[in-house]
Amino acid sequence: MVLVDKRMLVVGIALLIIGIVVSVNVNASVPAGHSGMSEEETIDLMIAQQENQDYNTLSGILMGLGFLLILISFGTRRKKNSAKREEKKPAE
Repeated sequence: MVLVDKRMLVVGIALLIIGIVVSVNVNASVPAGHSGMSEEETIDLMIAQQENQDYNTLSGILMGLGFLLILISFGTRRKKNSAKREEKKPAE
């Protein structure tokens, strides 16, 4: 029997799925340029490429946090009848 904190596991899976979905959506719409673009169009393209890269970084962070939470969720709960520590009073 594996001890699992179910709430942390669910949140980790949710973050992992959100990160994957964002990554797929960002990579599906990569901005591309064409020859003969004006200076303003070039600047707009560079801004769009930077935003794409930033979203890709964000999706990587979300996937990493989700994976980390999934790993942490294993072993975070104690058994119900685990031994409890008792403080011993010093003898007087």
